[in-house]
Amino acid sequence: MSDSLAHVVRGRAWVFGDAVNTDVMAPGIYFKAPFEELARHCLEAVNPAFAREVRPGDIVVAGRNFGVGSAREQAAMALRHLGVGAVLAVSFGRIFYRNALNFGMPALFFPAAAEIRAGDEIEVDVVAGRIRDLTTGGEWTVNGLPPHLMAMVGAGGLMPWLKARLAAGRAGVAP
Repeated sequence: MSDSLAHVVRGRAWVFGDAVNTDVMAPGIYFKAPFEELARHCLEAVNPAFAREVRPGDIVVAGRNFGVGSAREQAAMALRHLGVGAVLAVSFGRIFYRNALNFGMPALFFPAAAEIRAGDEIEVDVVAGRIRDLTTGGEWTVNGLPPHLMAMVGAGGLMPWLKARLAAGRAGVAP
């Protein structure tokens, strides 16, 4: 479940390790298929149940260098399409990180990712950077998304944000 006004995301944790490649998030073999087909195979090489069982608002928690690999934006798009509410990782592949934000999915650097267990109920305030494991009672604070990035994420990503700004006649004005 997601609360857009408070910027709070709450869902089950899907835990992954280090160096999860964009190729397993968006397998190239499905690039010519409809996007829904590609999304159905998201992360199946590391967790065959993920795309089938992930629910809107669920949170991906990962180790170092999540989203390493090619610059395929379909990796972030697939997670967003499946309803992932946020991604927490020790570190990110640079292009994946930017693609996640560009497609309206919060991504936070979370050094304590190893303390989260698969299936734990997690609550993330993406602006304040507060992460709570409602299953274990663990709480952490990380750097949240700054207001200018949250405005873009909250609009659904870069393109919807730009379209709204152009429609309002403010394309060249900083938020």
